Amino acid sequence: MNPLHPISTVAASLVLAVSAIAAEPIDLGAPLPPVTAKDQDDKDVKLAEAGAEGWTFVYFYPKADTPGCTKQACSLRDSYAALTEKKVKVYGVSMDTVEAQKAFKDKYKLPFTLISDKDGKVADAFGVPHETGVAKRQAFLFKEGKLVWRDLTASTDEQAADVLKELDK
Repeated sequence: MNPLHPISTVAASLVLAVSAIAAEPIDLGAPLPPVTAKDQDDKDVKLAEAGAEGWTFVYFYPKADTPGCTKQACSLRDSYAALTEKKVKVYGVSMDTVEAQKAFKDKYKLPFTLISDKDGKVADAFGVPHETGVAKRQAFLFKEGKLVWRDLTASTDEQAADVLKELDK
């Protein structure tokens, strides 16, 4: 089949869409994926390097400044002192633009880094399903760069309590 043929283009798009929907999350014990993306200040964040030591919490949310995503982010904001007391670094990831992440962070005074995953490469590295610019809500906790807990149906307003409960085990 001609690679420039419209049917092959549609078929390739369908394969990509199905693979994004049917993504498999990374397994417990897996290393923090070596992926780099822009934060809310348009600076590179190398997640594997940033999370090589101590605790690292990476959560994915569908869309900045929507009701559920705001509850989730504010849950983590309101418990940020307890999380940092346990030496947890927090990263929120969505497929929003850098500018939308910055506005979301500023509006709700979020004390942690937000990552713009416009192209879905961070979601893909974690095996987080996504389509049409929206990632599924999921959360991952790493210790010394290795996955120790994952929440594939992450909570909104209870997100921080769920992480703190896991840290206390």
